[in-house]
Amino acid sequence: MRLLDPQLEAFLAVVKHKTIHGAVDEIHLTQTGITQRIRTLEKRLSTSLFVRSRRGMVLTKEGEALLRYCQQVEHLEGEALSSIAGTGTEKIVSISITGPTTIIHSRLTPSCIKVAKAFPQLLLKFDMNDNANCVNSLRRGDNQLAIIEPSYLSNEMAHKPLKPELYVLVASPTWKKRSLKDILRNERIIDFDESDQMTFNYLKHYDLFSFANKDRHFANRTTTLSLMIAKALGYGVLPLEFAKPYINSGQLVVINAGKAYPHALTLAWFARHQPPKYFSALIHACE
Repeated sequence: MRLLDPQLEAFLAVVKHKTIHGAVDEIHLTQTGITQRIRTLEKRLSTSLFVRSRRGMVLTKEGEALLRYCQQVEHLEGEALSSIAGTGTEKIVSISITGPTTIIHSRLTPSCIKVAKAFPQLLLKFDMNDNANCVNSLRRGDNQLAIIEPSYLSNEMAHKPLKPELYVLVASPTWKKRSLKDILRNERIIDFDESDQMTFNYLKHYDLFSFANKDRHFANRTTTLSLMIAKALGYGVLPLEFAKPYINSGQLVVINAGKAYPHALTLAWFARHQPPKYFSALIHACE
């Protein structure tokens, strides 16, 4: 039994497969039938839900909003049907959380695992994303929870401030006896990619930017970036929670007297009228 009407089922099938043709086997309907259902739905809502592109059927902003609605209905569906039928069992549901690799690895995963164990019907997906497009995946409905910088919040989003990530300046242990200014002037920075401003922000925060050589190496995996720093190819910043094992094992050293730069983050989601218990529990677990 489904709470979604046939037109919304057709809509979800097209979203999943990106094409009308791909949705045929999903709901056992002809391409003409699916197209008619989508057109009827668009007429009912007085809007366009898809734009055709080389990537297939791409959701409009209105389509993204409808997708979030459908996902919320699906999450409530199992609870409602279980209550009505008195079966005591709930439908398997999936929640995807996106955000920076370091905070998901070090902080969120242990907390969310406890929630998953408390709710056996819940399937977790951690989408490690160190780019600024986490907010776009939240809007598209690819993820239901996203860790983003507060500046990316919009009015329609609900949010919860998280403890800031503390970034420290780290270098190879072979540079222990070198002065900070010597390192900044003569060594290169290692960052995630060209858009990554974290090391620059750290240096500016402590009035060190003017001394620094601005040449940079890049590695878009934090573990690789850490290895490059450990092997004395350059220096950079890392979240303290992530860097601790490397520091404790002697692979990295903290420079600039261990001073930390706080990076503000927030957990964002689209508000639900009556969120399921597991959804509220996940939000509560994220700190």
